[in-house]
Amino acid sequence: MDGLNRASTDYDLIIKNGTLVDGTGNTPKTGDIAVKDGIIAAVGKFSGKADKEIDANNLIVSPGFVDIHTHYDGQAIWDSQLKPSSIHGVTTVVMGNCGVGFAPCKPEDRVKLVELMEGVEDIPAPVMHEGLDWQWETFKEYVEALERNNLDIDVCALLPHAALRVYVMGERAIKHEAANQSDMDQMRKLAKEAVEAGAFGFSTSRTISHKSLKGEFTPTLRAHEDELTAIAMGLSDAGSGFMEIVSDWNEPDPETEFEVLKRIVKKSGRPVVFSCTQRHDRPEFWEDLMSMARQAQTEGLPIRPVVTPRPIGLLLGLNGSQNPFSGTDTYKSIADLPLNQRVKEMKKQDIKNKILSEDPITGSTFPLINRIGYSQMYRFGSPPNYNPKPEHSIESLAKVSDVSSAELAYDILLENEGNNFIYAPLVNYADHTFGVCQKMLEDKNAIMGLGDGGAHVGFILDAGYPTWLISYWSVKKKVFSMEETIRRLTSDTALAAGLQDRGYLKVGLKADINIIDWENVGSSDPFMTQDLPAGGKRLMQHTQGYVATIVSGKITYQNGKSTTERPGSLVKSVKDIKQTHEFAN
Repeated sequence: MDGLNRASTDYDLIIKNGTLVDGTGNTPKTGDIAVKDGIIAAVGKFSGKADKEIDANNLIVSPGFVDIHTHYDGQAIWDSQLKPSSIHGVTTVVMGNCGVGFAPCKPEDRVKLVELMEGVEDIPAPVMHEGLDWQWETFKEYVEALERNNLDIDVCALLPHAALRVYVMGERAIKHEAANQSDMDQMRKLAKEAVEAGAFGFSTSRTISHKSLKGEFTPTLRAHEDELTAIAMGLSDAGSGFMEIVSDWNEPDPETEFEVLKRIVKKSGRPVVFSCTQRHDRPEFWEDLMSMARQAQTEGLPIRPVVTPRPIGLLLGLNGSQNPFSGTDTYKSIADLPLNQRVKEMKKQDIKNKILSEDPITGSTFPLINRIGYSQMYRFGSPPNYNPKPEHSIESLAKVSDVSSAELAYDILLENEGNNFIYAPLVNYADHTFGVCQKMLEDKNAIMGLGDGGAHVGFILDAGYPTWLISYWSVKKKVFSMEETIRRLTSDTALAAGLQDRGYLKVGLKADINIIDWENVGSSDPFMTQDLPAGGKRLMQHTQGYVATIVSGKITYQNGKSTTERPGSLVKSVKDIKQTHEFAN
């Protein structure tokens, strides 16, 4: 950063001599950008000076990144920095995905929603109990609570179906009873009110992997088509918003369930996005889902899959919230000890023998524990190896070493004073390559996302997907051009969420901007930090290559380090306006 000049007030900020990658996918151009009052005031060549100038020579200047799948619903209340997302060039997030969140909520239902968020998104209950002040009951009041916090990035909130259902139906929602007409009428009304208060739509979950720690399925699991349609019609009544869904695509069958989505879109006129991954027990089905989505587009029905740029991988460790032995009785008896004391106990042969002899499945709080085995677990390493081969699995290495897979996993966890991780790719890795991720990303109907920032704080760290898309797919593999990579992170995600005021470097749009040392973008090894309320721990990493991140014209991060600026705030939805792409052609 240099060239500070406070003698003129033509503009607040000028970024000079940068390579402008404007979010359209078009060829980059060299030029300047001027910012005034948080808005892009000039692009290209122009006269005038600013209070502050940044020389971006040999650097990439792009719009700020937009991430449409996060879970900062609680963190945006108690924290001003929405890390990890904000250190990865992200300037706007959509939260409230997967049907879980905290509004609307009656006082007597607060514990239910906390338990559900704890089970589904791995955010510890003590963290939420201390961090949430619950100065709301309605969604509008929750929005008002969010507006009182100054943030490092902007947030958009979805109306979570589980919270809505419990608010309207009480215990009947928990018991998965069908909504009656009165329930559906009320949900439609509340959905309309939520969008009018600022919600960007609603989210729902239809997967058995979403449970509370008590083992209760999410209240939305068996919601009927007419209930989902009623909520979508609430969005239609308000004239804005999209529907986000995660599903197992099991009941009654995938094609029938997809037809349900199409009917909802056709009736309500509201777009749908859905999580799309390769399940290892059905390794080809993702292609059918994406094909159905492309066909829907040809029918004029906006249904888009959200995909990942690498396998979603669990980081299992003693310092995290899950490891292969978390469900055993003996491990549970020492789980609350400080790490160094736990390691000392686990090195005792009698403790080791007990843990290895006990059932790790029955007592586990992780609903997907049955989906992974030692043939799908690997030593994570440093630098991290996200692309391990079958011969590197714990099962394979154990055979070579003539020990049991469980014993080898146990010993790996104790390495590095208990700070080691075991990596377990959960989806998108059936053939031990990144080929599926590449094919998904090559589909222009697909949206890059599913980083889950703010969630799974103790055993998944995927909020850095934007950095991975750049460093791996664009810089290292050169599969996607710089301009296409930027388009996927900016205008594509912004328009999918209904954000019309950002995503491009264009005069009149919001001055959310990244200045990037493209060839050097990357992130550090994951590490555990203890900075959540109630002393809660979460996975974190450092980043490099982001020379500056700018939100509403204010520099929020410089070379991975936070400034004191907190210009981020809640973004409220607006009624649809025609989406124009004339500057993208």
